[in-house]
Amino acid sequence: MKSKAKPSKPKAMNKDEFTSFIAKHFSHSKVDAQKAVNLFVKSVMQAFKEGKGINLVGFGSFSIQRREARVGVNPKTGKKMDIDAYNQPVFRGGKGLKLACKDIVFKWT
Repeated sequence: MKSKAKPSKPKAMNKDEFTSFIAKHFSHSKVDAQKAVNLFVKSVMQAFKEGKGINLVGFGSFSIQRREARVGVNPKTGKKMDIDAYNQPVFRGGKGLKLACKDIVFKWT
């Protein structure tokens, strides 16, 4: 009889693993890879601070969506609570990224 346990998600790389991956696969030093990753992250944050989004054709777009204030319900107590308005960072994968992911098969453990 087969187990009905939910499969776990594939492990995501952390920042250090990602920079090591870049250094290994693109023949750069780990220091250079770290600089590139840090520059990208800082650039996205700076664009958001200036109220801009980033569109990388074929990869995806980074933007901000405004979430208005609303009344929510605490699931434990059932009490109503006010939720303040906030800005939500959003990433939407582009066509090229979606196509690259289409045929990937994860080995669920």
